[in-house]
Amino acid sequence: MTAEVIDGKAFAAQLRERVGVQAVKFEEQAGRKAGLAVVLVGEDPASQVYVRSKHKATVAANMESFEHRLPADTSDADLLALVERLNNDAAVDGILVQLPLPGHLDEQAVIAAISPDKDVDGFHVINAGRLAVGQTGFVPCTPLGCMMLLADRLGDLSGLEAVVIGRSNIVGKPMAQLLLDANATVTIAHSRTKDLPGVVRRADIVVAAVGRPEMVKGDWLKDGATIIDVGINRLPPEPGSDKGRLVGDVDYAAAENVASAITPVPGGVGPMTIAVLLRNTLVAAHRNEVLDLPEGAL
Repeated sequence: MTAEVIDGKAFAAQLRERVGVQAVKFEEQAGRKAGLAVVLVGEDPASQVYVRSKHKATVAANMESFEHRLPADTSDADLLALVERLNNDAAVDGILVQLPLPGHLDEQAVIAAISPDKDVDGFHVINAGRLAVGQTGFVPCTPLGCMMLLADRLGDLSGLEAVVIGRSNIVGKPMAQLLLDANATVTIAHSRTKDLPGVVRRADIVVAAVGRPEMVKGDWLKDGATIIDVGINRLPPEPGSDKGRLVGDVDYAAAENVASAITPVPGGVGPMTIAVLLRNTLVAAHRNEVLDLPEGAL
């Protein structure tokens, strides 16, 4: 058996296309474009790449992109003042402060300052609470993208056993909550889990989000499991190469002979994150203008 490849890149392209169609309809109804503000502090090269890609994707989806680039020595007070201005700007529906921030800034204070109704990253404690108790809010983009891929592949998740490896606030915990909401039976595993391979081997669904290259081996997996690999790790360059290859948290070569379906790295979960960010921004715009988004449009 060779696992079916779950093509996140293709799914994300379709989602972005649907967002673009609905964004045009939103503009016709609201008299303005949906707007996403992205704040970048400092010169981190990876963050600059992410911000550029978000800007291009936002514009391509027929939405307004507001970029705010601040010097690395920006103070907490100045950054919080900018967030407050964006909270009060009717043209801005979603606010994203690119993480990580320079070490002298208080990330938690900055996240807490973003209006929960513009928190399209889904990191605010109020949105985390809304997810935990089943209320409507914003869910972090990566786990929501994972859920979309799972629903597309498996349909009804009721009664399936799911193991989430990793307990971060950004992926692991919200992922587990989403799976619970879909009536899966969920275990959150982590570095201190006893007999981690044995725990993973029970799972119909494995979501690996632990940040360790190729940690999950093929013999950890149940025959026919569906694998969502959130990890993006760059291995050291091989002799004669100046750049190491990208791998996930799952040993793909071994897993594809056991699993029924698996996301590749790259091209699996990664493209979903920006697509879901655009989706969340458009949802926020409809809520801010008290407009209905057609059922199933996104």
